[in-house]
Amino acid sequence: MSAFRKISQSIGNIFQKTIEFISGGAKRIFTPTDDDYPKTGVQPYEGDPATNKD
Repeated sequence: MSAFRKISQSIGNIFQKTIEFISGGAKRIFTPTDDDYPKTGVQPYEGDPATNKD
């Protein structure tokens, strides 16, 4: 009976770690960003146009 209990606990631990791994990824995807970048807005392109080389 002890071997069965160890196997069932092991399976339960594997299942729990798998759920934690997946839910951690989902949490990271769906939480608001924590980036601290400055608000710069749209930046115009000020470069030279490409030359046509045939």
